Amino acid sequence: MSWGTELWDQFDNLEKHTQWGIDVLEKYIKFVKERTEIELSYAKQLRNLSKKYQPKKNSKEEEEYRYTSTKAFLATLNEMNDYAGQHEVISENMTSLITGELTRYVQELKQERKSHFHDGRKAQQHIETCWKQLEASKRRFERDCKEADRAQQYFEKMDADINVTKADVEKARQQAQLRHQMAEDSKAEYCSTLQKFNSEQHDHYYTHIPNIFQKIQEMEERRIVRIGESMKTFADVDRQVIPIIGKCLDEITKAAESIDHKNDSQMVIEAFKSGFEPPGDVDFEDFTQPMKRTVSESSLSNSRGDGKSEPKFGGKSKGKLWPFIKKNKLMSLLTSPHQPPPPPPASASPSAVPNGPQSPKQQKEPLSHRFNEFMTSKPKIHCFRSLKRGGAGPEDFSNLPPEQRRKKLQQKVDELNKDIQKEMDQRDALTKMKDVYIKNPQMGDPASVDHRLAELGQNIEKLRLEVQKFEGWLAEVEGRLPMRTEQARRQSGLYEAQNTSAVNSCAQDRESPDGSYTEEQSQETEMKVPATDFDDEFDDEEPLPTIGTCKALYTFEGQNEGTISVAEGEMLYVIEEDKGDGWTRIRRNEDEEGYVPTSYVEVYLDKNAKDVYKSLQKISE
Repeated sequence: MSWGTELWDQFDNLEKHTQWGIDVLEKYIKFVKERTEIELSYAKQLRNLSKKYQPKKNSKEEEEYRYTSTKAFLATLNEMNDYAGQHEVISENMTSLITGELTRYVQELKQERKSHFHDGRKAQQHIETCWKQLEASKRRFERDCKEADRAQQYFEKMDADINVTKADVEKARQQAQLRHQMAEDSKAEYCSTLQKFNSEQHDHYYTHIPNIFQKIQEMEERRIVRIGESMKTFADVDRQVIPIIGKCLDEITKAAESIDHKNDSQMVIEAFKSGFEPPGDVDFEDFTQPMKRTVSESSLSNSRGDGKSEPKFGGKSKGKLWPFIKKNKLMSLLTSPHQPPPPPPASASPSAVPNGPQSPKQQKEPLSHRFNEFMTSKPKIHCFRSLKRGGAGPEDFSNLPPEQRRKKLQQKVDELNKDIQKEMDQRDALTKMKDVYIKNPQMGDPASVDHRLAELGQNIEKLRLEVQKFEGWLAEVEGRLPMRTEQARRQSGLYEAQNTSAVNSCAQDRESPDGSYTEEQSQETEMKVPATDFDDEFDDEEPLPTIGTCKALYTFEGQNEGTISVAEGEMLYVIEEDKGDGWTRIRRNEDEEGYVPTSYVEVYLDKNAKDVYKSLQKISE
């Protein structure tokens, strides 16, 4: 089976077929290229998905990942990263082994095809030239024969005519002989040209064309084999990563099997156990007796009875029913419903209105007043942002609770000891260098390191004095720490509940004075609690972006927490729109920001900044 013998007359069809084969190869290359792009896009989406659900550093999410179920989820996210990596490997291997190789092969194939068909056209042009030469020789022979016949007839006519002179007859005879000779020469040339054409034609159809078509056939068969090998490679690339993908899936299965529900339940107990005892029975109050009615210790109205009495946190557990109430219910007991923002004043100066505009803070019920009276001796936490900008606390951390103060002092002592060790290491290194200089003066001057050694000695002495100072404070704190008795544990649990409520209140201050930001929708209460050591995530908090500007239409006296005073006509920056509660968050400079009634300002929002802000909000959600 050979194209040279079977398809000797199908030059044009072979040319079209081989071009179609190259088109098929290029189509396959395009298919593989799009497959690699899909693999890369899929891998990128998997990585983004894994990153999206990774716990944020220094956040509460990290604490949640101590449970076995969340650890298994984290392992799943990590394995998804490896899973995505295998799809990237598929894309890389297909690009290098298939797309790149076939692209180079297509270029070579086009050049080879062009060369073969160029030779075929050249052979066809040669045989066509030989055919034209044969036709020209044939026509010349035919013409010479006809002219020889006419010359012979003319001679015979002249020879038969008695009126023609002998000279004219001789001239006609010579002309006839000349024409006969030219006809014989044309015949000989025609025979020679015919033999040459037959030879060339035989070589063309039995030698040249078959050889060219055979090369074209081999080229086409190599193309078919190459595309088949590429398809096999296409499958092998996928097959090579299957074991690794299987390991990723096995790790996910192993992580799922490692989930221990009993252990998670125990961890919940350890995380939230308060140490309190359940409240005792409520005393029966007999209203049928004519005697003076007494109030039960377990009643919440106990704090309303006497204006001078204060809550006792160290009493019996049965007298402390309210610490066990849920936070939302407790907040609803301590605060009244949200108040709307003040309407814009009728006059140009709202400060002239009696009592001024209402602040976004809620009015307190008597129970809340009694609770605040108990906490008046403690410093108040406003919010994490104001705490960050408020400056450093005392050097001895006396503003912190005893246990937190002890931790801070211990951390400070450890840091100072590390600094001392670094300074001592540098001093030892310089001392060795000085000894080398003393033994080998050509390497350096020993006196050149004396100044640095003296500085290190002074630094070490200063650091040791600092360590002694902090160790003294630490010893003082450790000596003052009380025993963890049952009563102290109950007080500690109550303090934690108060601290939690204060932190939630601060989170509300950060977003909106009406508390619409908090997930638990707890009522805001203004209570004073001891300052505490917050997570690093609040220290690293970035200011909210500016989304526009505003102009104060009226003067507003922000006397309460969360608000900011503005003067009429003042230009400020908007950092948060009105969320439907009637308040807009603005900023005067880096350290001053707060809420003002929306009706008191005219807002000019920057569309681009607003879009960016909304995008950031969606990402954070």
